[in-house]
Amino acid sequence: MKNKIIVEKSGYVTTIVINRPEVKNALDKDATVQLAGAIQDFEQDDEARVAVLCGAGGSFCAGADLKELASGVKYDAWAGIDGPLAHPAKKPVIAAIEGHACAGGLGVALWCDLRVADESASFAVLSRRWGVPMSDGTTVRLPRIIGTGNALDMLLSARIVSAKEALGMGLITRLVPAGTVRNAAEEIARSIARFPQTAMRSDRESVYRQADLSLIDALELEARLAERAKETEATAGASRFAAGAGRHGSIS
Repeated sequence: MKNKIIVEKSGYVTTIVINRPEVKNALDKDATVQLAGAIQDFEQDDEARVAVLCGAGGSFCAGADLKELASGVKYDAWAGIDGPLAHPAKKPVIAAIEGHACAGGLGVALWCDLRVADESASFAVLSRRWGVPMSDGTTVRLPRIIGTGNALDMLLSARIVSAKEALGMGLITRLVPAGTVRNAAEEIARSIARFPQTAMRSDRESVYRQADLSLIDALELEARLAERAKETEATAGASRFAAGAGRHGSIS
């Protein structure tokens, strides 16, 4: 039986590959379950620090498998209470996007911390054409990332956004030459994995949690989250810097 999700590990980096290139990596229910399991395994793996999520065969993900949906299969909300996209992962995840990131595939990309795309990438809510609503977090995360106006344009019109335009509106965080996106994302992942992890993760948690808080409460949360890193990493890191490490671009 074909593995619809492939997991590859290299040092601290875990790469999760959606492996249904024959349908532009559309996720049927089985693939969605496998993807959720791969994410959970990454979160529970103490040796894994950063994940890269990509698709096989030149596409990222075309969303839900509409042929399966047409057969009468009921899809649970991917971003519902128990869905795989309900909450950010416990550790950083980078989307490596080439080709189509459409409908639910766009939702998967938005769930990731960073979105690195190559010049072939395109983004759209093409499910609008077929009356299929978003239940993967897109209507929530998209306006938070690119603003309400741009989000409504994409959600209502189903227009296709190129990689260059996506970079300009902040939908993607980096644009790389065609054919290089997985390597680029994995290099970013290795760079993040080399940093002291406690401070990086507390800063990341603060970013995600501050959105629902007042300014004062958010600042208090940031201070609380920073305490562990101050106790375990900051003094040692400052000492390394004072001794000459970290200068001229070196982090080791």
